[in-house]
Amino acid sequence: MTAELRGKSAIVGTGHAGFGEAHGLTAYDVMAQSALAALGDAGLNLSDVDGLFCTMMEDSMPALMAAEYLGIQPRFIDGTMSGGSSFVNYLTSATMALDAGLCDVALIVYGSNQRTASGRLVTASRPPAYEAPYNPRYPISAYAMAAARHMHEYGTTREQLADVAVAARAWAHHNPEAFERGPLTREDVLGARMVGDPLTVRDCCLVTDGGGAIVLVRADRARDFPKAPVYVLGSAAESSHRQISQMKEFTVTAARDSGARAFAAAGVTAADIQAIELYDAFTINTILFLEDLGFCAKGEGGAFVEGGRIAPGGVLPVNTNGGGLSCVHPGMYGIFTVIEAARQIRGDAPGIQLKDVDLALAHGNGGVLSSQVTAILGSQNTL
Repeated sequence: MTAELRGKSAIVGTGHAGFGEAHGLTAYDVMAQSALAALGDAGLNLSDVDGLFCTMMEDSMPALMAAEYLGIQPRFIDGTMSGGSSFVNYLTSATMALDAGLCDVALIVYGSNQRTASGRLVTASRPPAYEAPYNPRYPISAYAMAAARHMHEYGTTREQLADVAVAARAWAHHNPEAFERGPLTREDVLGARMVGDPLTVRDCCLVTDGGGAIVLVRADRARDFPKAPVYVLGSAAESSHRQISQMKEFTVTAARDSGARAFAAAGVTAADIQAIELYDAFTINTILFLEDLGFCAKGEGGAFVEGGRIAPGGVLPVNTNGGGLSCVHPGMYGIFTVIEAARQIRGDAPGIQLKDVDLALAHGNGGVLSSQVTAILGSQNTL
C-alpha cells in the first residue's frame, strides 16, 4: 500500500461470533453470524455488500462458498490465502478495490468451528516434503525451533517467554469475550505440559471456535455511519518462505520489512503507536514481532517483555484483548488483531479500554513465520 492510499478507506463496522465453543454450528454458520454482526454495527445489510474478502481453513474456494452462503453476488472477491495474515492483507486489497471503484462496501470475514468439530488445528496444508520424514508436530515444531534459536543467540529465557503468556492472560482477565480469563502465573506456564521444547502448552495459542468480520468503505462516506470511522493509514506485506527449513534466519522475520513499509506509508513510527495487536500464535511470536517492528532492538525482546512490561499497567499495551494466547484462536487469528485495534480507536473495546487511542498497529502472521502483514490504523485526528 502506497502513501497515496493513506486514509482512502475506513473501517465502519466490526463483528464477531462463536467465540470459544459454537456447538451445532458449521464454520460457515460462524462466518455468516460474524458478517451479520459487523454489518449491523455499520447499519448496513447483506444486500449492500459488493466486495467480499474471505478465506477459510477447510475450503479451496472460500470466497465463492461464502458469497453463496450469504446469498450475495459481489462485484469483487478476493480469496487469497496466506494463512492467518490473510485478513490483515485484505485491508490493502479492499482499500485498492474501493479506491478504484470496483466495490462500494467491502466485507472481510472469517469463521471456524475447529474446537467443537475436532478439538485440534484444522489445516488443508500438506506436510512439507523435505520436513515430513522427521515427523515434526505442525506447526509447533517450527515455532519451537525459532524460540530455541532466539534463546541460543540472545540468551532469551523460558521465563521471559512465559511472561508473554502471563501478560496476555492479564489483559484477557478484564475481557468478558475472552475464552481463558482465569489466573496464570509464570510458574503455571513453566510447569505446564511440554509440547515442543522449549514451548509448553501455555506457550501455545488456544484452540477455539470463532469468527470475525470487518466492513470498509471509501473515506468520503466514512462519517455517514453510526460508529466513529477507523482509517487505514498504511499496510504492507512481506513473505520470506513457506517451510521453516527454508527460513534464512530463525530469529528475523519478514515483519522487519512489512513494518517498515507500513510505517512509511502511514507517515508514523513505532514510537507513535498507542495500541499494538500482534498475532501471538506462540509466545516467541510476540518477542520476534516487537523486535522486527522496531519496538525494541533485535535480541532485546526477552528483556523487553519481562516482568509485566507488556501487561496492563506496563510500558507498552500489547494484545489488549488477550490475544490468541488467551482470548480466541479459531485456526487463524489475524482478523482479530484488526478488530481489536479498531475498537481501541473507536473507544468501545470489550476489555480494558486505553485512553484516547488515535494510532494502533495490527500485525498478522501466516504459515510458520512465513507471511507477515502490518497495518496502521488511525482515528479522524490522524488524517
